[in-house]
Amino acid sequence: MMTIQTSNLGFPRLGRKREWKKAIESYWSKKITLDELNTTLTDLHKENLLLQKNYNLDSVPVGDFSLYDHILDTSLLFNIIPERFQGNPVNTDLLFDIARGNKENVASALIKWFNTNYHYIVPEWDNVEPKVNDNILLERFKYAQTLNVNAHPVIVGPITFVKLSKGGNQSFEEKVETLLPLYKQVLSELVEAGAEYIQIDEPILVTDESKDYEAITKKAYDYFSEAGLGEKLVIQTYFERVNLEFVNTLPVKGYGLDFVHDNGYNLAQIQSGYLDKDKAIYAGIIDGRNVWAADLEDKKQLIETLQEFTDELVIQPSSSLLHVPVSLDDEVLDEAIADGISFATEKLEELDALKRLFNDNDESKFNDLQERYTRFNKQDFKNAEYDFDSVRTARQSSFEDRRVAQQEVLNLPDLPTTTIGSFPQTQEVRKKRADWKNNRISDEAYREFLENEIARWIKIQEDIGLDVFVHGEFERNDMVEYFGERLQGFLVTKYGWVQSYGSRAVKPPIIYGDVKWTEPITVEETKYAQSLTDRPVKGMLTGPVTILNWSFERVDIPREQVQDQIALAINEEVLALEEAGIKVIQVDEPALREGLPLRSEYHEDYLKKAVHSFRLATSSVKDATQIHTHMCYSQFGQIIHAIRDLDADVISIETSRSHGDLIKDFEDITYDLGIGLGVYDIHSPRIPKEEEITTAIERALQNIDRSLFWVNPDCGLKTRKEEEVKEALTVLVDSVKKLRETNDPAPAK
Repeated sequence: MMTIQTSNLGFPRLGRKREWKKAIESYWSKKITLDELNTTLTDLHKENLLLQKNYNLDSVPVGDFSLYDHILDTSLLFNIIPERFQGNPVNTDLLFDIARGNKENVASALIKWFNTNYHYIVPEWDNVEPKVNDNILLERFKYAQTLNVNAHPVIVGPITFVKLSKGGNQSFEEKVETLLPLYKQVLSELVEAGAEYIQIDEPILVTDESKDYEAITKKAYDYFSEAGLGEKLVIQTYFERVNLEFVNTLPVKGYGLDFVHDNGYNLAQIQSGYLDKDKAIYAGIIDGRNVWAADLEDKKQLIETLQEFTDELVIQPSSSLLHVPVSLDDEVLDEAIADGISFATEKLEELDALKRLFNDNDESKFNDLQERYTRFNKQDFKNAEYDFDSVRTARQSSFEDRRVAQQEVLNLPDLPTTTIGSFPQTQEVRKKRADWKNNRISDEAYREFLENEIARWIKIQEDIGLDVFVHGEFERNDMVEYFGERLQGFLVTKYGWVQSYGSRAVKPPIIYGDVKWTEPITVEETKYAQSLTDRPVKGMLTGPVTILNWSFERVDIPREQVQDQIALAINEEVLALEEAGIKVIQVDEPALREGLPLRSEYHEDYLKKAVHSFRLATSSVKDATQIHTHMCYSQFGQIIHAIRDLDADVISIETSRSHGDLIKDFEDITYDLGIGLGVYDIHSPRIPKEEEITTAIERALQNIDRSLFWVNPDCGLKTRKEEEVKEALTVLVDSVKKLRETNDPAPAK
């Protein structure tokens, strides 16, 4: 009988209680030295390695741990350094400068990692001189060896790395060919150091575009094989199916395949004979992107099937566990729900249970976990009734008619200015919220604090001269978690943190049952803010598509049903805000693009359902109520028509980190709704210069009707310091004032 082995693709960097985040941010704020930072992170890396070893893994990944982002690590490894940062020592400070920007230079672009909520730093090829810098991957592999951890190095492959890059005059193929000798050097050093195999992540091979790269992919891996490296390489894919008939031609040890998110295609291809039996299968059978316990009986049957088609089978998660929290150990959950939940360490336990079953005929752990799974799934969380047909999915009037009604009420100037929603979540704000949640201060004391903060920031916005205000969202921990705490059907954890970008961590709620709105969520704070000013104050909500995509969704019913349940709940809140006298309501959908399936055959259906849910949430208001939405950090070109179909009166979109690239999308479409393209990067501490903002606005107005254009930062301001916010918004407003004085307000088109 074949021996089953276990492996992992990657482990969460954050630590059980965000130790990673806290250390990095302490270094940024100069509270600890670089040596102290390195010591803390080395200890955390050690803890991660030993934890995985203790779950009986046959091989533990190294190279997944990073000080910011693994794609940025690869850029520095190969000296793919943005031109504006060249000439500086390649070290930790350079890594952070590229990621965050500094006083002299803007940060590199930040883009979603395929269809997840993780963001990577985009490599830039302009005038670079590729070479191998310090091989940090080799250092981490050798460190694992000192701990007696059987490890395999992990590195993003050349095809995926180049595809995720931008800039430079070389063709795609030329860039790959430039990197091949550098990859060869790094891979050879790892093999010489004792690596039994190397995981080369090539998720780009699961996309429609992969067919365009088959020739250069074959050339690259033939090159590695000719260098004697092929038998040490495992091409790892995830998030979708791969063209196994092509991949099987690559001269490597084996392939990592996702058997969870592939819609059944990977197994079907194997059963059709597209995989040589002497190729190892690294089978992603445990969901690496969601938190539900696995049906181990189902996984057992899958393993038995796969054993027929390979001489070497390794079982593992479907993707890196970067996308799930670390452990349930510190959670206090209702046992009935906890039975059905599996975080990163619990997923390793599931792998171990399967390994023990097959290799040792040890059924104890398998039976225990399967019993818990069955017990959870016998419960009925589907008792709610919904009347979808009674809620409008289209506004009463056209945008042109609504625009007239809204202007009569709002009386907005040329190029109206606003922010995206949140203001700084200072240490004091976070402490007060924690004190209130832990009953250390009364409801009255907390309410008084919130009202004082709201009043203070309303005054700040008036002094700066913004046109449409926000209340600041000081009561909110996160734009999705906050709603998850207040809607029926959601579970919110205490330590269920996952990395979104850099040191930014979010705590996605878990949707375990039917979703219902039970009482107003945001009305009190918004109504209070509006009472303090004559300027309009936006109601701030998160949209159904984003709440679903940024939660751990239930998988027992179709996702569009869950999405529409959420939409009905948000519709109730929209109407409650309108009833309270709020004239501008923003329903954010930053995750609309990131949820787009990786295969184009699924795009139309996904977008149709997403648009339907947004309109279900927002269409019941009166004409005079202005609906805004917001999106950030995505490639929007392919969904620009769906964005138009949302029929939001105003949409704000990030463009600062993409350095205006998005504006090109408007050359091919007449966008006839209100729009604000973010004019400065809020994720960098640098204050924008007036000429930068002016240039951004003027460039946008070449393709967008001036009468429809809004001016705003590219995202919420919760991560910035108060003085940074005041200075940056003052520059923004001053820039607009000068444009109003010097430019003809007539439409540009």
